[in-house]
Amino acid sequence: MHRVGSAGNTSNSGRPRKEKRLTYLFNDADDTKHCAGVNCLSVLKPSEPDNCSYLFTGSRDGTLKRWALGEEVATCSTTFESHVDWVNDAVLVGGNTLVSCSSDTTVKTWDCFSDGTCTRTFRQHTDYVTCLAAAEKNSNIVASGGLGGEVFIWDLEAAVAPFTKTSENAVGDSSNGTNGSGTVTSLRAISSSNSITSHTNQPQGYVPISAKGHKESVYALAMNDSGTLLVSGGTEKAVRVWDSRTGTKIMKLRGHTDNIRALLLDSTRRFCLSGSSDSMIRLWDLGQQRCVHSYAVHTDSVWALASTPTFSHVYSGGRDLSLYLTDLSTRESVLLCTEEHPIQQLALHDDGIWVATTDSSVHRWHSEGLNPEKVFQRGGSFLAGNLSFSRARASIEGSTPVPVYREATSSINGIPGIVQHEILNNKRHVLTKDNAGSVKLWEITRGVVIEDYGQVSFEKKKEELFEMVSIPSWFTADTRLGSLSIHLDTPQCFSAEMYSADLGIIEKAEDDKINLARETLKGLLAHWLAKKKHKVRSQSSANGEVASGRSITVSRREVDGNGENDTVVHPPFAFSTVSPPSIITEGSQGGPWRKKITDLDGTEDEKEFPWWILDCILHNRLPPREHSKCSFYLHPCEGSAAQILTQGKLSAPRILRIHKVVNYVVEKMVLDKPLDSLTSDGNFGPGQFPNLIHNHAAFYRYCFTYVNNLDLFVYLNTGNPRLNLAMRGLITRHELSNRPNLHMEKARGPRSQLQDRVNEINCSTRECNYFG
Repeated sequence: MHRVGSAGNTSNSGRPRKEKRLTYLFNDADDTKHCAGVNCLSVLKPSEPDNCSYLFTGSRDGTLKRWALGEEVATCSTTFESHVDWVNDAVLVGGNTLVSCSSDTTVKTWDCFSDGTCTRTFRQHTDYVTCLAAAEKNSNIVASGGLGGEVFIWDLEAAVAPFTKTSENAVGDSSNGTNGSGTVTSLRAISSSNSITSHTNQPQGYVPISAKGHKESVYALAMNDSGTLLVSGGTEKAVRVWDSRTGTKIMKLRGHTDNIRALLLDSTRRFCLSGSSDSMIRLWDLGQQRCVHSYAVHTDSVWALASTPTFSHVYSGGRDLSLYLTDLSTRESVLLCTEEHPIQQLALHDDGIWVATTDSSVHRWHSEGLNPEKVFQRGGSFLAGNLSFSRARASIEGSTPVPVYREATSSINGIPGIVQHEILNNKRHVLTKDNAGSVKLWEITRGVVIEDYGQVSFEKKKEELFEMVSIPSWFTADTRLGSLSIHLDTPQCFSAEMYSADLGIIEKAEDDKINLARETLKGLLAHWLAKKKHKVRSQSSANGEVASGRSITVSRREVDGNGENDTVVHPPFAFSTVSPPSIITEGSQGGPWRKKITDLDGTEDEKEFPWWILDCILHNRLPPREHSKCSFYLHPCEGSAAQILTQGKLSAPRILRIHKVVNYVVEKMVLDKPLDSLTSDGNFGPGQFPNLIHNHAAFYRYCFTYVNNLDLFVYLNTGNPRLNLAMRGLITRHELSNRPNLHMEKARGPRSQLQDRVNEINCSTRECNYFG
């Protein structure tokens, strides 16, 4: 399990409140496949309306998928996208409801046969929700457990029943958790008679039943068919048994020596199976309240269990990559198959068994689930020991069993997940490497791969792509969901600017500064803004009014003083609609949500979006900035006879075009008056600048001396493509020679070090760089 930073600080502490962030993550062009490990499986057997079997999978990429199972192939028919972190478990209840839990601390319900509609979001847990259990013959009852030691028993029928809301209670939630249909922070509890009881004394309304007693994390749950008995296990190494109707603890069973990761209950409520990180499987007799059998089958942690309908045989898998079948009465075991990755969960389907691993692919193997004795007739079985070290010793001595099956009968292939990334200096490109070894270069302002290098050295490619440029860090990135996620936090995200000329935006003057975060947000929310405008116009037309667009009018005032303002999305910030990125964010109500940018319908407002996003997109307002200028001296190089132009400090923006400094020097030193030879854009006219330089060679001997370790961005563009002046520190003529239009540079370090580097640059006439 991994932990996720909070979306915002909502406590009443004296610390400054952290604003809620916006995250966007890139989706593969083939979004029918998982891109991270599959944590859970659930099979829906043939039923109306199409008499087709379905497999539901939940992944670490934060999505669930529904697969229509054919005779030979499985086809993805729907992706369920709303969780903002790993999906850890999923169960089917009632034949048409899917329940899932996630590391985002929520439990969600879905309409199985919809196009991905989330019907409810429950936010009772305070930490990752790791496991679920459902009652097969009682479609109302579901239990959830998590890392906070909390175990809740939910009545789904009570969840959809009307209940009184308070200002602190649940707020409506749609398919993505953002509008309309119901986020539930607390539910009605189930009484011992399975009726719904209202707790009017609770300030937040109705609450689920809480099975209190766990002091540590819960990793496994199981429930009997009728939903009256619940068993739980976790890092306390004990199996706890509960009356799920009241939350009362019935017993505690000790015997495992490590974390309990898997549990099963038989239909009679008498027997319980547990699998543990101590590599053991134990059979418990709940009537006798003791362990009656121990099975030493695995050589490492047992993470998954599945039993035959009669509870006579158990299938087990885990960290040792192996899937075993064990006869619970005779203790005979056989190795069915081995996977390439640790096994997370199992699901029986007819005579096969689906296996989920930490890989993004899912495989189906022969299991003879209807008649498991056939497997033992193939030979290769062994007798399971009583102690865990017996299997480990047998493995060391070379008596490892041979798998019965070498190849899976069918597979649902995923795509490789990204496991490594590096943000490049230009702060627009990110280099990634997936678990197949493929290295790619992403442009994060468009969400596309601009170069696929194949299986090359990540470190060498990173060195090749290094540029001597510096732009403020305006975003962070991670790959915990198997894809590249970009995080924007205010006000830091608005700190980076570039000139339109460098971004190739021909619609704007080349000196126009482009705020990277603002333009990126415009690109991300272009579809939403278009839908919002359309709804406003449609509403106004229906009311016979002229659409004023007040709520979406863009302000003409900007913080940086740039009066030009538009909602046009420029090409460097246009995101793909073929494989659109997904947004993860949080507004004032309802909690975090996730949705593709093309699925936004224009109704989302401050309840779903952070206020600063709406302020930027709708009103073109950016947060106040820090002091945007820095001071510097302009001195002749050491040993030069050139005069000192000014005794005081000069100031300039942190992005500075060098021709501004050139003009200043020439005015002061050469002409002693404003330049009449400048063109309208502030550059020298054709053929004039080189002549000035030729006649005033001492001009080249000026360079910057930085004051008080301040950073200064110097943009080299004289207006003449054949010439660049080496008039700033921390870069050599060699570095300039291949880049006539160098991007931004940042000089750092003590004044003495900078001066040493500056002295290396002797910008005399013969040393100027010309480009043919």
